[in-house]
Amino acid sequence: MGSPVFYLRRLRTLIQTEVLVLPSRITVLVFSLGLLLLPLFTRDPYVLRILILTSIFAILAASWDLLSGFTGQINFGHALFFGVGSYSTALLNIHAHLPPWAGIPLGALGAVLAGLVIGIPCLRLRGTYLALTTLAFPIILLGVVFAIPGITGGELGISGLSRLSGSRVGDYYITVILMLGLGGVMWKITDSKTGIIFHAIREDELAVRASGLNTVRYKLLAFCLSSFFAGIAGGLYAHLMRTAGPSTLEVGTSFQVIIWAVFGGMVSIYGPIAGVFILFPLLEFLRILPKIRMLVFAFIVLLTLLYMPEGLIPWIRDKIEKECPRCKVRNAATRKTCRVCAASLEKA
Repeated sequence: MGSPVFYLRRLRTLIQTEVLVLPSRITVLVFSLGLLLLPLFTRDPYVLRILILTSIFAILAASWDLLSGFTGQINFGHALFFGVGSYSTALLNIHAHLPPWAGIPLGALGAVLAGLVIGIPCLRLRGTYLALTTLAFPIILLGVVFAIPGITGGELGISGLSRLSGSRVGDYYITVILMLGLGGVMWKITDSKTGIIFHAIREDELAVRASGLNTVRYKLLAFCLSSFFAGIAGGLYAHLMRTAGPSTLEVGTSFQVIIWAVFGGMVSIYGPIAGVFILFPLLEFLRILPKIRMLVFAFIVLLTLLYMPEGLIPWIRDKIEKECPRCKVRNAATRKTCRVCAASLEKA
């Protein structure tokens, strides 16, 4: 194990050679620092609450992208994992008196179990059939919730959960740091060998299978990873709201996640996160126009997707960066030659 000085030098080298050379990564760095420093400038409870909810939903949207964006397993019932994580965490807190730091990861494991239950029967389905089948699962669980009100609280849900922390600022830092950390973990997963296989399954599953890889195992892995992160989001939401109710399983929640991910840009992880950070506060801001709020919101989303079909963030990235035609490394759009292989970027 090296000394702290060694790791600090490596971090400085990483920032200088991999972060500061690309405008998109500088933007992510500034965005992250801005979020972490925000409470130094304002502690307005309303502003912090909006950003806390935005961070939780950003984890949820990124987890949908990890499954549906990268493997092509379109999931119309992602609220199931969110709801299972929320209810599992609530039950552990109320009956086993587990604190949030212990109950949320265990609740997320409950969501992983739900991912296995869904993933196994859905492995043979594709496209529309898979999407409609996944849509049915949260509706089925909603029926179970109403059928056993003694355990789930029925329509009222489970209330009286412990607070996430002792203050709004504490809640803010917990959710923001988790969002940045889990977003980074999901991005590293998609950037690894496993992520490349996920992407290959999306492009041509038959070719992946012909190369000797077990696509069933990797699709199940994608379901489990996605459900784990969605379960974390559900647990955070339950402790923030201090209740776990049927609203977490509603069909509208699943479709909201898809809108955020598609708007920001699928197959990127950071695109869905950015999509939530743009659309969720925008919808709150539009409360100043209550009668035409949803109309204006829908118009903005449709107009963006009409001119940027790949999503807003990939469109912006392609304007400020270009890919080297030889080594496929991204470079700032102002560069004439590639920063790695020195190939000409004039025609890239």
